Amino acid sequence: MFFALDGFLFAGWVVRIPAIKQQTGASASTLGLALLGVSAGAVITMMLTGRLCRRYGSHAVTVACGVLLPLSIALPAQTHSALALGLVLLVFGAAYGGMNVAMNSAAVDLVAELRRPVMPSFHAAFSLGGMVGAGLGGLVAGGLSASTHLFLLAGTGLLVTAFAGPALLRHRPARTAPERHEPQRRAQRKLDPRARRIVVLFGVIALCTAYGEGALADWGALHLEQDLDAHPGLAAAGYALFALTMTIGRLTGTMLLERLGQTRILVLGGAVAASGMLLGALAPTVWLALTGFAVTGLGLANIFPVAVGRAGELAGPSGVAAASTLGYGGMLLGPPAIGFLADWFSLPLALTTVALLAAAAAALGYGARNATHA
Repeated sequence: MFFALDGFLFAGWVVRIPAIKQQTGASASTLGLALLGVSAGAVITMMLTGRLCRRYGSHAVTVACGVLLPLSIALPAQTHSALALGLVLLVFGAAYGGMNVAMNSAAVDLVAELRRPVMPSFHAAFSLGGMVGAGLGGLVAGGLSASTHLFLLAGTGLLVTAFAGPALLRHRPARTAPERHEPQRRAQRKLDPRARRIVVLFGVIALCTAYGEGALADWGALHLEQDLDAHPGLAAAGYALFALTMTIGRLTGTMLLERLGQTRILVLGGAVAASGMLLGALAPTVWLALTGFAVTGLGLANIFPVAVGRAGELAGPSGVAAASTLGYGGMLLGPPAIGFLADWFSLPLALTTVALLAAAAAALGYGARNATHA
């Protein structure tokens, strides 16, 4: 439920970006800098969240962020300048980053208990929440103001946390006997240079894919509406379609991982995402662009969960925090990079950088095979 809530709230925000852009009077480049606040806030808090999870437990930190995230989502609609928008997005990003590290750390513990590669299933809930949030956002885009919409999202998020939080707080993750008696060994493994290099490698893979997810979230609707003259509702549906295909890909992720293994998932996923994004960015019609977004979602679906899950296996919450920080560095770079490229060249050309980084993720995924088994 917390993974789904995270995706639901984030998608509800991103489909209102065109309205917030108009409200603040921001250009593409200044909007990109303002959107930088989300990623900057997330990256700043991610490493701190790893330490908080070790001290207070990932469940308690997840619930705390489940309160802060809904409260912060109502703030962007109250701004009327790019500077003010960027400042409130720092707060939103801090809550969003904390939620991601905490809930992924909890998921890593559950994956270890189950002894199956089920991490994609948790991320499927995130994508499902994103699909629902974007779909509802598209339906209400023409009838509700951004302020009213985001206020309703905040109330919904607080209700979900009030319902799910107590159950999560009552449950303590099971720990095996070796884990209870070997904290020093875990710390040594975390600090081992080879393990650290592998964590960084998976973090860079996460960066390449988070760049793509962030680009479609922040700029996908604007591309469809501005460059292809799509209706605002149909433009919002672009991210909903992307989230739908990511959900489908992640729901089948456990089966695919068991049959194909991590390396093939990373390589094939990156290649599919690269081809899909080239179509999505350069297609001359809305429907071809939507097809490209859908293919991109299938390709990216399982790369980020595999990368973060592997980092968590190697170094616990610290590994999750490190890989997540690098991963959301992709979102840190994405908004301003695409904004400036859109001003200098065009938004479609700027979006082709997503395809380049997806191809890089495929290459690094193949390299991770040797690093993992060296």
